[in-house]
Amino acid sequence: MANSSENRNTNRHRSAAAESKPGPMAVLRQAREQLAELTGMEVESVSSFVETEDGWSLEVEVLELPRIPPTTSLLATYEVTLDPQGELTAYRRVRRYERGRADPR
Repeated sequence: MANSSENRNTNRHRSAAAESKPGPMAVLRQAREQLAELTGMEVESVSSFVETEDGWSLEVEVLELPRIPPTTSLLATYEVTLDPQGELTAYRRVRRYERGRADPR
């Protein structure tokens, strides 16, 4: 009898945790807002997004230095880590490049 009660409590806890966990779109929006606020730079796009055991991992493209013409503006790719609730826990720049330049193959 005790096992049945424990199982119900465990299932309720898992359901409550799943319901409080934000969906992918909410996480993307939250990550963009948090990174922009922390860096003071404009987030252009999210180029990679994956759920991990510890939360979420993203690669975000950021406008670091606007220039004229815009094709010469400097962009950067940031690796962003978030916890399961979508709170930013770490970020680092992994690449910097001119907007008009393609990656070498």
